[in-house]
Amino acid sequence: MASPRLLRTDAVVLRRHDLGETDRIVTLYTSAYGKLRAVAKGIRRPTSKLGGHLELFTHSRLMLARGRNLDVITQVETVSSFLGLREDLWRTGLAYYVAELIDRLTEERAENPALFDLLIATFERLASARRPDQVVRLFEMQAVGLLGYRPELRDCVLCRKPLEPVGNAFSIPNGGVLCSICRTADPQATPLTTNGLKVLRLYQEGNWNLASRLHLSPELVSELEHVCTGYATSVADSQLKSANFVASLRREGLGRDASPASTNKPV
Repeated sequence: MASPRLLRTDAVVLRRHDLGETDRIVTLYTSAYGKLRAVAKGIRRPTSKLGGHLELFTHSRLMLARGRNLDVITQVETVSSFLGLREDLWRTGLAYYVAELIDRLTEERAENPALFDLLIATFERLASARRPDQVVRLFEMQAVGLLGYRPELRDCVLCRKPLEPVGNAFSIPNGGVLCSICRTADPQATPLTTNGLKVLRLYQEGNWNLASRLHLSPELVSELEHVCTGYATSVADSQLKSANFVASLRREGLGRDASPASTNKPV
């Protein structure tokens, strides 16, 4: 059966660059077709009906016409622009990182509706959560799992024995946690505190309601970032420009809680 000439799908704009004098190529992550690139013809003209609907990070509903090399966007309407992402530079930087990570982790035309749903939920949370950096940590753990790289957090990845509460370390090359005995197999493994392992499991389970209520010390925040970002970028097999931008924002004093954190302790 021939492929349909017209495609209808929801999409999020991950990346874009200008083409010629009036056009633009956008990289989209779609609900129905995974990642794809498409041309928005004439979008840079002041009178274009596409303008404003294909901004970075925007969730749009669109129609595409199949092309020989690139599809062409013919109709588009905005579902959500996630305004909170554009009103705060820290949230913007994290959104850039999420979008770039999705771009690097995925192949074109590889359908993954669950990953699309995770992306939408992540941008919604990033736009309003008091700890947007922790939104990203949960996203990292969930995304790698949905793509077949779920790290082992219950049993030692080498000896396969259930993990004890103390003495563990996360090994990126081995794809999970090493117990106190096996951790010598990877001298570069990141030591894991008991609370660090508990929060990682919450992220892996996708339990944002509970994870968002936790009070995390600066040391625990750093530990979780080292593990989650280190593993996700290793799976992506790429150095992300946006990660350097996020680091520069943090050095400038951004990245703190948007409002006072809960007094709940990690469980």
